[in-house]
Parts: sequence; structure tokens; C-alpha cells
Amino acid sequence: MGLSLPASLWVAVPGLHALNRVIGRPDLCTCPKVQPDMLNVHLLAHTHDDVGWLKTVDQYFYGIQNDIQHAGVQYILDSVISSLLEEPTRRFIYVEIAFFSRWWHQQTNRTQEIVRDLVRQGRLEFANGGWVMNDEAATHYGAIIDQMTLGLRFLEDTFGSDGRPRVAWHIDPFGHSREQASLFAQMGFDGFFFGRLDYQDKKVRMEKLEMEQVWRASASLKPPAADLFTSVLPNMYNPPEYLCWDTLCADKPVVDDPRSPEYNAQKLVDYFLQVATAQGGHYRANHTVMTMGSDFQYENANMWFKNLDKLIKLVNAQQQANGSRVNVLYSTPACYLWELNKANLSWSVKQDDFFPYADGPHMFWTGYFSSRPALKRYERLSYNFLQVCNQLEALAGPAANVGPYGSGDSAPLNEAMAVLQHHDAVSGTSRQHVADDYARQLAAGWGPCEVLLSNALARLSGSKEDFEFCRDLNISVCPLSQTAESFQVTIYNPLGRKVDWMVRLPVSKHVFLVRDPSGTVVPSNVVTLPDSDSQELLFSASVPALGFSIYSVSGQSVRRPQAHTLRVRIQKPASRVLAIQNEYLRARFDPYTGLLVELENLDEKLLLPVRQGFYWYNASEGDNLSTQVSGAYIFRPSRQEPLPVGRWAQTHLVKTALVQEVHQNFSAWCSQVVRLYPGRRHLELEWTVGPIPVGDDWGKEIISRFDTALKTNGLFYTDSNGREILERRRDYRPTWKLNQTEPVAGNYYPVNSRIYITDGNVQLTVLTDRSQGGSSLSDGSLELMVHRRLLKDDARGVGEPLLENGLGVWVRGRHLVLLDKARTAAAGHRLQAEKELLAPQVVLARGGGAPYHLGVAPRTQFSGLRRELPPVVHLLTLARWGPTTLLLRFEHQFAVGEDPGGNLSSPVTLDLRDLFSAFTITHLQETTLAANQLSARASRLQWTPNTGPRPGPTPHLSPSRLDSSTIELQPMEIRTFLAEVQWEEDS
Repeated sequence: MGLSLPASLWVAVPGLHALNRVIGRPDLCTCPKVQPDMLNVHLLAHTHDDVGWLKTVDQYFYGIQNDIQHAGVQYILDSVISSLLEEPTRRFIYVEIAFFSRWWHQQTNRTQEIVRDLVRQGRLEFANGGWVMNDEAATHYGAIIDQMTLGLRFLEDTFGSDGRPRVAWHIDPFGHSREQASLFAQMGFDGFFFGRLDYQDKKVRMEKLEMEQVWRASASLKPPAADLFTSVLPNMYNPPEYLCWDTLCADKPVVDDPRSPEYNAQKLVDYFLQVATAQGGHYRANHTVMTMGSDFQYENANMWFKNLDKLIKLVNAQQQANGSRVNVLYSTPACYLWELNKANLSWSVKQDDFFPYADGPHMFWTGYFSSRPALKRYERLSYNFLQVCNQLEALAGPAANVGPYGSGDSAPLNEAMAVLQHHDAVSGTSRQHVADDYARQLAAGWGPCEVLLSNALARLSGSKEDFEFCRDLNISVCPLSQTAESFQVTIYNPLGRKVDWMVRLPVSKHVFLVRDPSGTVVPSNVVTLPDSDSQELLFSASVPALGFSIYSVSGQSVRRPQAHTLRVRIQKPASRVLAIQNEYLRARFDPYTGLLVELENLDEKLLLPVRQGFYWYNASEGDNLSTQVSGAYIFRPSRQEPLPVGRWAQTHLVKTALVQEVHQNFSAWCSQVVRLYPGRRHLELEWTVGPIPVGDDWGKEIISRFDTALKTNGLFYTDSNGREILERRRDYRPTWKLNQTEPVAGNYYPVNSRIYITDGNVQLTVLTDRSQGGSSLSDGSLELMVHRRLLKDDARGVGEPLLENGLGVWVRGRHLVLLDKARTAAAGHRLQAEKELLAPQVVLARGGGAPYHLGVAPRTQFSGLRRELPPVVHLLTLARWGPTTLLLRFEHQFAVGEDPGGNLSSPVTLDLRDLFSAFTITHLQETTLAANQLSARASRLQWTPNTGPRPGPTPHLSPSRLDSSTIELQPMEIRTFLAEVQWEEDS
């Protein structure tokens, strides 16, 4: 049964019970009354609850280990709810749904009803609404969307539209990305509040009255699709000085009894009026906010509210007493924004981002872009595994959850991944025992997904195999392939296009026969790893779109000649050529130093001298300019020039029909394999760094640097959360005149997936396998920080040096290097980055399993799509939403103007009719990006940019008028759908 969707079939989908309410903004009806001719001070009672930092998530929730930090989230929520019931004007905002959902499930029905009432009345307002308040530098956009969807879905299911957050609230992340703002806009938020921005930037904004503006967060999406009103909070996210009334503070309470010797009410009121007036002078409207709360505050909420009640009463009494023009009220971010919107002002427009962040001279928060690289890689790998898990759960239907291997479940990994997006998790800025706990949560999430994959693969292949998952392939360990005489390899491809993938498995025998799904023998090689007795089997697998291929491997008793390997010594004559090459690329190395010296694109006839090596910055321990040291957050080298890890590398050359490699050994703790596979258009650099020696009492920060003669004019380019590309200029900020105090750290930017340099004709791009810090510190040069190990704490609260004495001390990763013409480079790096992120998942089994259905022959190949997706379309999400509902996201993965010679930057039309082979779509509804409201009914506050008249909203046609089976995607557009489906077996 094909997809046939007449207008009447675009109907409501279960799970969105509150989406079909009348269009309008009933949420704003509950806002408090303001005084139009006064300065209105909106008091925002809030708590900032880190989902792990100095303590683990559980320790924070339950209030354990208060000797480390006094914090117990369960008590905060108990106390706040009680205090809100005491006085009807009180309001409170809450943010972290990872904590709130846990607390909610522990409450009685009566308490839940009380909370629902408070939410309905607008007195308990959710801001942001993600599972966590995610980091913005080290996070990938797909994982950001997933964690926001998880939190917002809980709120929608629990409170309906009453609980739907209207504002994004990122008060603590250490710098802000443009892509994050774009995603928030597409999720339907009215505006965005944040606390941290560069100290120089803030000073200029306060002077120019630009603490609030419209952020145009996409160069591709048509305004106002990615426009987001953005407000910088006046005091980061803390209360004004002397006005903190929490058990964690030492400020004096309001004493309003004039007979008391401690009476201070008048003095506090005068001070408050002074602070409010001064603060209001930096904002354009007659409204300003004060954040009344901070980290883990409100455990005794009565203490805060009792003093705020008094403050409000006393300050407002001054209006009658002496004509004060200040009005103070309990409010929320959404209500403040509503008042600002009604002022009908026009706002300046920002088009860049807020990186890097410095909170003082010599204090650049650019170290965390690279901190804890092992955890950063584990998070990225887990994103891949979660997408595979989600897809197979959707393709196999209910059989994935309950089957021969037990109960499969994607939820634990989904929640663990959401926790990892927190701004002290993937950022690498937590204490060591907390980082260990983050890794534990990921590992625990993998288990139920492995069961799910086993159930799904058995159902889709028709064979119940004894599946094994090799989690340690990066260190060449896999017990099954290393011990079994024969085994089968299932390779699952999560992309919407066929891929050819080089499978590498550790083995113990020398000779194997590998057969493809049709039984045909395919070429394979066994390569001996240098400096070890370990061997790896290599073969190229072809895997269909959104599907799998099963290859069989059997050991042979007859020994074939071993793969040709050649050892190259350093002391060779100069005429000796050391190079590797395939049909597209050639890489040449200096035979004396063993270093890469030249890269050639044979297709495009481009020859680029490029020298690559590893260097280390000596971490500053403070100097006469500043006491600031390098730490988990801060990057501050003691000198501008890094030192080479090794001036030459010992090399070893491996050449077989399936791979050519140069193994480089720079030192006892730094090595690299430079690799070329047949048919690949990129050079792979697999580096291994650690343990970084610190016995000399010098903290070290290790970089991989590429030096070329390209004339780059101080410019380089980095991605924003793996999506759009931003131009960076050395020692420059687009919106203010920079006083550069750190020529190295002050030019570092987050690199989530790629960094490149170009002279306008030739482009050198490096793709990463995790988030790293990167820069171009001189023309033609490009560097990425791969590891750091430090001996001092940088005084930002962690109270512990970034030593990583556990497993994270030793790190392996990959950089993929592409050399292209600048005009056509995007086609290469866009599609290759997608393949890197969603690399195939390899699952092993001994073979010979029982049939899933008696009398039905097993299949060795499967595709979940009836036709491949075009190259520009990325299937961002395919996941179960309800018993018969799936969540679908399709994304145009090219930006406007990225493919001037071709059509990859053009709009694309996608026909959903019969697109999927495993199920039939019966009903479809389009939603906003986080799937918590129907796109046809979503409304955002509109803001007028000072660049011209306010652009009108440009929504898609409402679902009732959509074509029955096709959707159009503009460059960089993501469209989200809830689909009612019928699985193949059920029809």
C-alpha cells in the first residue's frame, strides 16, 4: 500500500494532544500587570542546576556529598512548590528537565495536580525545556536537537501547551554559537537569554544600548526563519550584589521593623533603586530583568521569597511616598519578552557568533573546546550508535523492542546522550569522577540498544544469530574475530545513500576468504600492525542505503603470500621516494624526516606543498601580565610558539591492494598512521597521543599543525555545531574593535566537524572525528588541538587540574584531509563529514543461526529505502515516537552558494510516496523542529530589525494544502514530521 495523502489524511497524531488548540497566545494572558510609564523591574526567581559538574547527576539530585558542594535538587523543587502556594503573586522558572522529570515521577497524584495548576496559572514557568542546558561549542547539532526534543516532549506530554517554554535560556554556557540560535528559532522560541559574553563585547554593548538585538542566525534560511531576539542578562545570571537571600549567601535579609537595631529596609530600597536605574540605563525599553537566584539555590525557597515579597512591597510603596518611577514585580522571561515586544521598537541585527569568550584579559575560555578528548569521541560515537538504534527500532517496528534477545530499548541511550550535551559534560569541564560517571551512563545506554539491534537485525534478516558487538575496534580488539575459524559480518549503513566502506577487523590467522551477500569472493588483505604482532583483516563492503549487507569470513588452511610490506629506514639517500597514492590523491613524505611534505589532487591537477607535524604548547602557570593559568576551561600557553613533539618521525611503509599507509613514530607518546584507501578522495591521518608526560612539571597542550604557502589573508573557516560555516579572521571581531591579549588562545574557535583555509582557488579542509579547538595563527597554516594535560586548576570552580589519569590519558583519533578547488570543495567536505558522523555499524556473529520465521529464507542484504535519497538530503532523524508513530526529519545539508558550478545548493523536492520499504506512511503531520507543536499552528513573536521593515512570517503551506506526497527543502532547511505508519508485516 503506497503513500496516498489527500487533504483529509493530514490529521492529528497521538502524542500531540495539546497541539490542536486554537491559534493564539493564551500563555501570555497569565502575565503580571506592569506600569507603562515607569521602569518595570522584572524579578526572575530561578535556580541554575548543573546536570553534573562537581558532583554526579545523582549526587546533585539527592543531595549527596554536600562536603563537595551543598546542593540537592529534589529539595529545591519541594521547597519552591510549597513557597509558590504561600503567596499568589510569586513566580518561578525551572529549566533542567533531566532533574524535573525525575522529581515529577516521585510525586503523589495530588502534588502533580498542584504543580499542573501552578503551570496553568503561569506561576511555574519552564524556560528552555531541554533535558539539559547544552554546551554550544563542543555539541553537534543533531545531538542538540535530540536532547531538546526529549525535554520538550516530556513537558508537552505532562502539561500540554501550558508547559511549553516560550524562551530559550542559556545562562551559563561559555560562548554562544550561531547554529544554536538558528535551531532555537526553528523550535519556535520567542527569544533567547544568556549570561556570558566577552568582557570587551559587553562593555561596548552597554555603551551602545545593544544588550538586546535580533540575531540573524543563518546565512541560508530566509528571514525571519532563523531570526531570534537575543537578550544579554545584566549580571550573568546572579542577583545584584548584596541582594542574595539564599542559604548559600551571606547577605543581610530585609529587616523592615524600624524598632530593630538591625533595621535596613530604607537603605536596601535606596540601593535597589540605584541599581535598577543604573541597569535600566543600558537597555532601550522601560523594562529590565534581575535574575534572583544562582547555582543550586532555593533549597530553602521561603528565605528567598520572604525577602523578595518585602522588597517588592517596600520599593513599590516609594511610588506613592516620594514619586519613585520604579515598579518591581515577580515576572518570568516570557512575560518580560512580551512587554518588550509590545514596545514595538526596531532592533540592531547580529550575524556572527559569540566565540571565543573571555571574562578578562588573558582569560580565554578556549581550552574546553579540546578538554577530555576521549569523552568527546565517546559522545560522538554514541550519537552514531543512537541513530542506528533509533533507525532499526523504526524499521523493524515492535519486534525490535520485544524479541528473541530480550527487551530492547533506545530510551536509556537517548537519555544518556542528552545528559552528555550538558555544558559541563561533553565540554570536558567537570571533575574527574563526574566525567567517569558520564562515560558510565553512555556505556549503560549501549546495552539495551545492543539488544534492540539484535532483535531488529534478526527480524529484518530472517536469521537469529548470536550477535556480538565489538566496542574496542579502535584499539584493535574483538574477541570473536580474533578467535573464530569463521564468522559473519553484518554492516549497517545509517545513511540515505549506498556506501562503500573499508572494514578492518583484528584477526589471528593470516589467510581468509571473504564473501559478499551474493556469495562472491571479494578481495581482502591481512595487514600486520607495526611494532606489534597484531593483524587486521581488510575488505571493502558495499552497503545499501539505510540497510545492511552480510559478509561471511572463513579462515583458510592454505597460506597465501602475505601482504607486501616494506620497511623504510630514516637513513635513506635523498633520491629515495616515500609516497602513497591512489587514483585521486598522492601524498609525499620527506625520506629524511619522515614528515608529510606534499599533497596532490591528481583529478584536479592540484599540487600543494603541505607540512604536517605535532607540536606542544607549554601551559602557562601565570606570569607578570596575569596570574591566569591554563586549565579545563582556559587555554593560555606560556609562549606563542609551540615546540615540536619530534623534528622527525621513524617511518614504516605498508602497501597492499586495499590500503597504503605510512606509519610515523614521533616520540614514545605520539604516533600517526597516514592512510589512503582505493577510491577515496581524502587522506586519513590516524593519530595516537598519550600519556602526555608531565614529569617535568610542565602542563602540555598538543596540536596537529598543517603548514602551506597558501595566501589566506588572516582568514580561516570553521563549522558551527557541524552545520553552517563561519568565516574567522585572526585578531578580529566583527562587532567591536578587539584588544587582543592572547595571540594564540584568543584566535582559537570551536571546530565541531571541519576547519579549512583557502586562497580563493585552492582549499585545504580537515575534518575531525570529535569536537576540537582550532585556528590559523599564520597565513597558510591550520592547527587542531588533539589532547591536553595540565597540572594547575584555572580557578573557574572545578578545583582540580585536568590530569586525566584514567583511560582518557591515551587518545586515538582521525583527521581527514581534503585538497580541492575552492569552488567545488563543499561537495567533498559536506558529504564526507556526513559519512564520518554516521559511519556504518559493524556487528559480528558466528553464523548458522536459526531462522526467524520457519520456512522463510534469510536475506543477506536489506535496504529500508525503495530509492536512495539525493546527495543534498540527509535523513537527520528516523525514530519511534509512539506505538504506530515515527518521527522523521529531512535536512538539506548544503548552504546557499556552496556549489556555484552545480546544483547542490538548489532547493530539492523529495517524494515520500513509497520511500520506505519497511513501512507505509498512512498519515503525516509537519511540526516545528523539536516536534512539540504543529508547524501550521506555531506562532512566534515578530521583531523588527533596523535593517528595514519587519519581514512577514513565511510558513509552509498548512498541512491540509500540502501536496499528497512531496516536500521541498531549501538550502540548510530541516523539516520535521510525525508519521502514522503501518509496518510491512502488519499490512
